[in-house]
Amino acid sequence: MISIKSQYEVELMRKANQIVKDALNLIEDNIKEGMTTAALDKLAHDYIVKCDAYPSFLGYNGFPASICTSINEQVVHGIPSDKRVIKEGDIVSVDCGSIYKGYNGDAARTFMIGKVSEEKAKLVEVTKQSFFEGVKILKEGVRLGDLGNAIQSYAESFGYGVVRSLVGHGIGRDMHEDPEVPNYGRAGHGMRLRKNMTIAIEPMINIGTYDVRMLDDGWTIVTADGSPSAHYENTVLIKEDGVEILSL
Repeated sequence: MISIKSQYEVELMRKANQIVKDALNLIEDNIKEGMTTAALDKLAHDYIVKCDAYPSFLGYNGFPASICTSINEQVVHGIPSDKRVIKEGDIVSVDCGSIYKGYNGDAARTFMIGKVSEEKAKLVEVTKQSFFEGVKILKEGVRLGDLGNAIQSYAESFGYGVVRSLVGHGIGRDMHEDPEVPNYGRAGHGMRLRKNMTIAIEPMINIGTYDVRMLDDGWTIVTADGSPSAHYENTVLIKEDGVEILSL
């Protein structure tokens, strides 16, 4: 069922997403070579709790941490660990969520550690821009296929693979609500977006093919061909004449 948010609900989601934004900014300010991904998790967890919120991911379907940390060929859902040390040249995708007074915020960023290869730097840049290529066409009445097509067309123009088996989603009281929000699609197809819908748009882009697989931990998704992947996400409020990006 599609959830149309009241102004009260939108205000709570603004707060939840502000907490996520600030947690990601805190990680950006502190992430460096030699840190463990567990240290990043603690940083985000402590900040979210200090804001009288709760980390959305912690315990979600049994997930054991407060953020997802996915490095290089890992696409999403990497589990923070005190054994995984961040290295020079890594790209580290951090997905973060918070629940504030019953409402969710969700966003992701891919951070570049020290001097990264031109190949990886371009991937991170294009992944971020693909989000904005999609967002700039959005307003009430635009179809989901138009959004997906805008993201897909931009990313594929660089020869990249747009992950198909993982998509964005509606968000509100639940982390994952209807509708699914693919990062690919046919223009003119799909449901029309309605005013005061809130959706998480999250391009996951691979240098190689769009195929992915799951590791034995039951969570971490990696590229099937071992190529690097990047992830960029924000929670967006649909408005009559555009959008409000709640997590920026």
